[in-house]
Amino acid sequence: MAEDRSEESQTGRQRWRRGYEQAAKREADFTTLSGLDVDPVYGPPDDQEPPDRIGWPGEFPFTRGLYPTGYRGKPWTIRQFSGFGNVRQTNERYKMLLGAGGAGLSVAFDMPTLMGRDSDDPRSLGEVGHCGVAIDSAADMAELFDGIPLDETTTSMTISGPAVPVFCMYLVAAERQGKDIGKLDGTLQTDIFKEYTAQKEWLFAPEPHLRLIGDLMEFCSQNIPRYKPVSVSGYHIREAGSTAAQELAFTLADGFGYVELGISRGLDVDQFAPGLSFFFDAHIDFFEEIAKFRAARRIWARWLRDVYGAKTPRAQWMRFHTQTAGVSLTAQQPQNNVVRTAIEALAAVLGGTNSLHTNALDEVLALPSEAAAETALRTQQVIMEETGVTSVADPLGGSWYVEALTDRIEAEAEQVFAKIRGMSPDGSMTGGILRGIENGWFTGEIADAAFEYQQKLEKGEKHVVGVTGHTATVGGELEILRISPDVERAQVRELAARRASRDQAAVDRALAAMAAAARTDANLVPPMLEAARAEATLGEICGALRAEWGSYSEPAAF
Repeated sequence: MAEDRSEESQTGRQRWRRGYEQAAKREADFTTLSGLDVDPVYGPPDDQEPPDRIGWPGEFPFTRGLYPTGYRGKPWTIRQFSGFGNVRQTNERYKMLLGAGGAGLSVAFDMPTLMGRDSDDPRSLGEVGHCGVAIDSAADMAELFDGIPLDETTTSMTISGPAVPVFCMYLVAAERQGKDIGKLDGTLQTDIFKEYTAQKEWLFAPEPHLRLIGDLMEFCSQNIPRYKPVSVSGYHIREAGSTAAQELAFTLADGFGYVELGISRGLDVDQFAPGLSFFFDAHIDFFEEIAKFRAARRIWARWLRDVYGAKTPRAQWMRFHTQTAGVSLTAQQPQNNVVRTAIEALAAVLGGTNSLHTNALDEVLALPSEAAAETALRTQQVIMEETGVTSVADPLGGSWYVEALTDRIEAEAEQVFAKIRGMSPDGSMTGGILRGIENGWFTGEIADAAFEYQQKLEKGEKHVVGVTGHTATVGGELEILRISPDVERAQVRELAARRASRDQAAVDRALAAMAAAARTDANLVPPMLEAARAEATLGEICGALRAEWGSYSEPAAF
């Protein structure tokens, strides 16, 4: 019988069937709306096997997904990105999202926090609480998650430059809840490469940032095994204007750079690679996005196995979060954005995303209102519970069009990898990335792609409904969320009171110890964690490191 054969002698279909039968599956109705039974996966006729580059769900190279069950085992995590104003306002929004069916949290920080500045820094004036929540110290983080058990809630934090001190404040918040930090589960963005190529939110030169990331990877590998310390972000690369293939290639190249970083620290790739996750954009070209996600899994699995020596499937898995495209939203006829977001979310799901954020219709104008945030959440729930897409793993697998697009995007990405490695003095991906940052190659490539698309819009070769055509409308202005200046004034007052009430000598000792550790090869996470416990502020922690490492300005390019 097939079950008695060795795994090597079984066909791919038999191996898939065995994995499917052994896996846990949800109790749900996996029939069509009309009551037709559907199989959990489809492939070629029984006497044929798909090409190796396509394979079966749950098998290398994971083109068709990481799990033999697809979403029959576990649907994607609904993780709505949210944060605004002060921690109390954001805490209320989090509880609303969780109460309405969200399964995880994704924290948006304001610009001063993203830049490692305190709310009372002169450079923070007018920005506190406006594009996310303000976090100045561990006390803010504790209040942000008040009433939300951190050992039961997966939490993603979208921050890179000051990611490590913010992570330390998150750990302190968990400790103050009485939780075992070793059991925390979540994701920290941390990806500094994409800051130099796209988003521009760095604190130091690349090398000190990479040192911090290496320290974080070591700390999490040893102390918080379920936590994912790096989420390699293609989202911001795409939002800056790249093509789908560029987003894929630049993002995976960055991921390979972090793999090389872990290996250089003496870490076991099979141990630390599962802690790397990814964050992609789901844009409006439906089939291209599906192909991009499928190609991403395949490329990552092959490179991890063949280039970096990962032996276990978990180390070869690419797990990724997706957010629908902010740049596809329009201020004109904003109700159309609900349609765009639904299409983009469906592409992410059909591409096999592990978690998903859907943008709100008013996000092009301001932070989402509560009603718009609810509609964005309901968009995911309609897709999950009404469309039948969770019944079949990779339902578009084998489509001539989708497979051809997948192959083409993969080939374009491989060409980009060769260019990046060709820029490196030692042939490494890391060396090529650093050289490309230094000489402006990445930003130039993205700028050229954005300019080409803009030209097509202006020539009428590409279209945006409500903007380049179909502009007549019966719609009116939206009521949008506005952040009161009182939020900033109150945050500054609270920060002053917190400074006055803390043990300043303990803060000074902790910051001095952290600065001293920065002059050695010691892991910086433990002394930074002590500074967070003492209520040192984000600006103080980052300022102490700026004093040691200096700041960074990108070279001018013309």
